[in-house]
Amino acid sequence: KDLAWMTGQADNYDVEISHRNDLAIIAVQGPNARDKAGEALDEALAGEAATLKPFHALLRDEWMVGRTGYTGEDGYELIIPADEADSLWARLRKAGVTPCGLGARDTLRLEAGLNLYGQDMDEDHHPLEAGLGWTVAWKSAERDFIGRQALEHAREQGHAKLVGVVLEGRGVMRSHQAVRHAESEGEGELTSGGYAPTLERSIGLARVPADWQGELEVQIRNKWVPARIVDYPFVRNGKPRIDL
Repeated sequence: KDLAWMTGQADNYDVEISHRNDLAIIAVQGPNARDKAGEALDEALAGEAATLKPFHALLRDEWMVGRTGYTGEDGYELIIPADEADSLWARLRKAGVTPCGLGARDTLRLEAGLNLYGQDMDEDHHPLEAGLGWTVAWKSAERDFIGRQALEHAREQGHAKLVGVVLEGRGVMRSHQAVRHAESEGEGELTSGGYAPTLERSIGLARVPADWQGELEVQIRNKWVPARIVDYPFVRNGKPRIDL
């Protein structure tokens, strides 16, 4: 879907978009990820990668190493030739890197307050409703990017917002559960929810009316359970960022 959209836009520009089936990506994430990954890379590349700042990357031959990820943890994303992925995987396992499932990934990204496509952001909600207004390049007034006029209109007229939610009662929040506020009209909805091991309680992201603050309630199994709005990310560098 993304490739089709980009290809359609490229028709108006002198640019060629190619789908690379010859590449693979392995993400190594966690407190010891960079050290462990360094053991699996050749010495020169490991040395270069060790100097990377967060959100920076390097390209050497056909290998790209980025100090990036989708977990809120430190680590690397390694983009490499697909025919070298098996051997790299074997070296990572030998260095002590353990495979991680989507459930663990989802727990980490939620604690880090990172959006999941199809839940917290989708084609039916613009970036301002998904807590992504900070990604929009407003400052260059002459830059008429696709959707700018619509986003400026939404910013002027007002819109729903994405907030962090911490459950105060018992239970575990899940996506699509209803959210209500005792002092405000309207209804919100959880876009993501789960149990946060670092905080030892349930957390979530919810899309709610712009004026909502403070305490609210989440509908879990036909019962309204107390919760409250908080700033996210909930956890950073393994440490809680909210009052419990």
